[in-house]
Amino acid sequence: MRIVTAEDDFLLREGVALLLRAESLDVVATTENADDFLAAVDEHEPDVAIVDVRMPPTHTDEGIKAAVEARRRQPGLAVLVLSAYVEQSFANELLAGGAERLGYLLKERIGRVEQFLDALYRVAEGGTAIDPDVVTQLLTRSRPGSGLERLTARERDVLALMAEGLGNTAIAERLVVTEGAVHKHIRNIFAKLDLAPTDRADRRVAAVLRYLDETGQRV
Repeated sequence: MRIVTAEDDFLLREGVALLLRAESLDVVATTENADDFLAAVDEHEPDVAIVDVRMPPTHTDEGIKAAVEARRRQPGLAVLVLSAYVEQSFANELLAGGAERLGYLLKERIGRVEQFLDALYRVAEGGTAIDPDVVTQLLTRSRPGSGLERLTARERDVLALMAEGLGNTAIAERLVVTEGAVHKHIRNIFAKLDLAPTDRADRRVAAVLRYLDETGQRV
């Protein structure tokens, strides 16, 4: 797995690179701003990019814009976005091209090495990984008309675990229920969010991203 990182904080940038190399992963470039990041993507054609949301010069959304541009230049590039805060503003731009191979983690998750690496491998393999704390905060702020207000408490639990990228078996184990019960809850979620089987997007991903896409708020 070839990885390029973009993070302006020197200690965090080097710490992430050290962690990844200790796992025998190939960190081909570490960068501190959007321009250098895009140049590294062009040069090395990595499998995965790990990108901070906020980078110089304005420390607002340079990382998101760079990630979008990187995926335009290299279709299929897996991107794991890191942020110090729960921010919804990344969703519309970053997810416009599809949810596959995308992850969003809070930076504090890096210290939980197993969870961080699990998210990294998940997006590298084509999946989606959204920080459970992000899901929890966003799902409690659903606005009327999003469809999420129609979900039961258990359906919200299932949706949150879907957002983390867990499959039905793992969700059943986490909630201590049968896989059949999980399957039923997921069917109900799809129905309540009006996600038909013919939708082009993966319905599991779309169910989570429906909220992110329909709300413009920032936590």
